[in-house]
Amino acid sequence: MKKLSDIKGKRILYVATKNSDYLRLVQEIRLLKENGNDVTVISSASKSYFKRIMYVYRRLLKADMKDYDISFIGFAPQLVIPVFRRKLKKKPLIIDFFISMYDTLCFDRKKFRPQSIMGRILKHIDRKTLAAADLAICDTKAHGQYFCKEFGFSKEKMSVLYLEADKSIYYPRKMPENKCFTVLYFGSILPLQGISVILGALDRLKDEKDIRFVIVGPVGDSNKHTAENITEYIDWLPQEELAEKIAGADLCLAGHFDGSIMKAKRTIAGKTYIYHAMGKPMILGDNPANHELFHEGDEGIYFCEMGDPDKLAQLIKSIKDQRCV
Repeated sequence: MKKLSDIKGKRILYVATKNSDYLRLVQEIRLLKENGNDVTVISSASKSYFKRIMYVYRRLLKADMKDYDISFIGFAPQLVIPVFRRKLKKKPLIIDFFISMYDTLCFDRKKFRPQSIMGRILKHIDRKTLAAADLAICDTKAHGQYFCKEFGFSKEKMSVLYLEADKSIYYPRKMPENKCFTVLYFGSILPLQGISVILGALDRLKDEKDIRFVIVGPVGDSNKHTAENITEYIDWLPQEELAEKIAGADLCLAGHFDGSIMKAKRTIAGKTYIYHAMGKPMILGDNPANHELFHEGDEGIYFCEMGDPDKLAQLIKSIKDQRCV
C-alpha cells in the first residue's frame, strides 16, 4: 500500500467514530465507493460520541477480515487502532490522521501541558497509531510534514487528501442586492479560528455605516460585541440555510486568524472550501497551508496577516472600497 489509488478494485472496510454525515466521512466514503470494488461502512449517526464508539467496537468485534482486502480507519483512528490493532493489521491499513490528539489538546485547546503525564500519553497514542499504518492521509502538506517530524512517521507513507465541500448544497447562486456591503463569518468558534481577531476587527469598523456583519456560530453572549452594523448573531443553521446566508454575503471570512496556535498555520479551514465552491470572495489567514491551494491575485482571494485585528479591519474596508466603486 504505497498510495491512495491502490484501493482501486479492492474490498474495503471503512470505520469511523465521527457522526456519519460529517463532511470528511462523506468525502472519503464517496472516494472509496467510486474506486473500490466493494465498501463496507461501520459508522453511526448517533449524536452521542460514547454510543458511536460502542457501536463501532461491537461491529468490529464481529467483522471477519477475510472478507476485506484493505481496512481504512477514518476520523480519530486513535480511538480504534489501540483496541483493534492486531485484527486490523491482518490486511493493509490506511488511516486518516486528520487530527493529532497531542497537538489538539496540548497546543490548540491547551487542556494539558505537553510534558505532563497526559500530554506524554497523548503523544504516545498518536505515535503508535501512525506506526500501525501502511498509509496515512492528512488534510494539508504542512500538516503532513509536522506529523512526520513530530511522531517519526515516514514521509513516503504520508499522503494529502484535501477537504471538499458538498457541492449538492454549496454551489454558486444568484446573490440578492444588498443595501450595505455584507461580511459573513461562520464557525464552531474553536481557538485556532481566531474569533477574538474577528470581533476585534468588527470593533474597529463599528462606525462604518455601509458595512454590515453576519456572524454564525456559538460565540456566547459574553463575547458578543454590539454595534449598529452587526445585524445578526446566529448560533447555528442547517447547511441549506447556511448556504443561503453565504450566498447573500459580499465577502466571507475564512481564516484561520489566530496567530499564536501553530495548528492554525498548518490547516485550511473547512469553510474555505465551502466559500470557494460557492464562488465567494474571501479573506484567508496568510499561512503555508492556505498557500498550497490559493494564491494572492486569484479572483476573490485575499490574504491577511494572522493575529492582527487592525490589519483584518483595514483589509475588509479596502475590499469594500474596491468593490463598491
